[in-house]
Amino acid sequence: MTDDAANTPAAPGTTSRRWLLFAFLTVGLWGVWGAFAGVSAQRGFPETLVYCVWAVTMILPAVVVMQREKWKLDRDPRSILFGLLIGLTGAGGQMILFYAVTTGPAYLIFPIISLSPVVTILMSLVLLKERTSRLGALGVLLALIALPLFDFSPQGFSFSQGAAWFPLALVIMLCWGVQAFFMKMANSRMSAESIFFYMMLSGLSLTPVALAMTDFSQPINWSWDGPGLAAIIQMLNAVGALFLVYAFRHGKAIVVAPLTNAGGPLVTAVISLLIVGVMPGELKMVGLALAFIAAALLASAA
Repeated sequence: MTDDAANTPAAPGTTSRRWLLFAFLTVGLWGVWGAFAGVSAQRGFPETLVYCVWAVTMILPAVVVMQREKWKLDRDPRSILFGLLIGLTGAGGQMILFYAVTTGPAYLIFPIISLSPVVTILMSLVLLKERTSRLGALGVLLALIALPLFDFSPQGFSFSQGAAWFPLALVIMLCWGVQAFFMKMANSRMSAESIFFYMMLSGLSLTPVALAMTDFSQPINWSWDGPGLAAIIQMLNAVGALFLVYAFRHGKAIVVAPLTNAGGPLVTAVISLLIVGVMPGELKMVGLALAFIAAALLASAA
């Protein structure tokens, strides 16, 4: 991961087939992570503490890649700004999500959040002047249509029941869309390893917030299948995030963002079907079909 090609900053408009490898590695890891991400909470380990475990798991891959780079960390003000911006928009969005799901319906919040690639694509088209082929554009469009279908489940909810969650969902969507854009932008100015290192620091810096949000008056599973199992599952998330940084380094944001966001849930659904025997609903089946076609188009257009 740290050969010369990976270390040399890529121009904002350049691409190589290497991005596809890193994107698919991200999709695979996040797909497996997604299939088991809810296990920790089901076994009595709160989501806020899962966040703390995830932040800690970021340390190992960060140390590994920085060690391979002989700790050549980009320390100029712009690199620090970009690194912390990327890290805090990602981790900060997660913090807001913890609160949002306590105030509104997850089946509406997550479809809105899933549209974060729209923010990334618009910013990349306008600010980075990125373009793709017609096949790629069709793949992007299908991915954006598929994303909300993964989590949307029509139920009898009305805004009259409270809509405080709606602006929170938009803020999270904006945070994660901006994060992906700056992840691409920063890769032309600093090393991917430095970006991930600052992401790790940002994630750790917000652990006190997660701890403050944790209700320690409730029973918490502190045995191995609590924090221990969470660490194994969250390591998939952490390494996937590292590969995502490399995918943005070598590929266009307008393609990487929708592919990784749509591909992960696709793998998750397949794993859930094979292992748990859970058959997706009709809307999710449509989303999965669209995501599969989108992934094939984006890969062929690379």
